[in-house]
Amino acid sequence: PYIRLPETEIFAFKVFKNNRQERQNYRLIRNVKVVYPYARMAGQKLTEYEEILLQTETDRERRQIMKDLEDELHREYGDQLRNLTFTQGKILIKLIDRETGDTSYDLVREMRGAFRAFFYQTFARIFGLNLKVNYDPHGEDQQIETIIRMIDQGLI
Repeated sequence: PYIRLPETEIFAFKVFKNNRQERQNYRLIRNVKVVYPYARMAGQKLTEYEEILLQTETDRERRQIMKDLEDELHREYGDQLRNLTFTQGKILIKLIDRETGDTSYDLVREMRGAFRAFFYQTFARIFGLNLKVNYDPHGEDQQIETIIRMIDQGLI
């Protein structure tokens, strides 16, 4: 007789060299836990609106729908997103790429136009951010990916 067990992911216990690294790790966990719900919501909203946009006939109608979406997001989440720290904003940009498969710059360019995307990118660069950054789960963002998997499994 065979018993099929559910797939299980094992996480290695992380040993830190010093207290500073441990604090940085806890800070990263806290920041990811703050912004991950927003990134997931962005992915869900994008999926919803892509279906609606496929049914539009004119470019003008499409632009109006996207403007309405932007206004809705500003009303619902504007104050909360303004209160994010610089680091949380940086993580959010990466997680949006993870959830949607497109960089924040590509999403803005596709939905609101090249000029607005250029404007947002320029504004972000002034503050040291980059909307064109890609999420790399096997490279520099490996630690974030591990944290997200642990959040999804309810471990943290």
